[in-house]
Amino acid sequence: MNSYLLLFFAIICEVIATSSLKLSDGFTNITYSIITILGYSASFYLLSLALKTIPVGIAYAIWSGIGIVLISLIAWIFLKQTLDLAALIGMGFIMLGVVIINLFSKVAH
Repeated sequence: MNSYLLLFFAIICEVIATSSLKLSDGFTNITYSIITILGYSASFYLLSLALKTIPVGIAYAIWSGIGIVLISLIAWIFLKQTLDLAALIGMGFIMLGVVIINLFSKVAH
């Protein structure tokens, strides 16, 4: 399987796990606690596979950048947490950085 596809699925698992972590209420809700543990486990496993061919710095930049934006959007939409203009601009810069890495970095390819 393509390493970037593995990285994409790792990010999705991490986003699900982090969203569930909030809902686990300090690991007192067993359902969300289990989803959190399974999500992080799957995420790190998939990330480890992706790191066989993607440099760790590049993978982590993509992982964290996309993860930050997705978690923030989920928190905004589903958990009714607000994002101000500075947060939105900052996330825009993060996404711009991910795009620049993927389009122009010779290390990323």
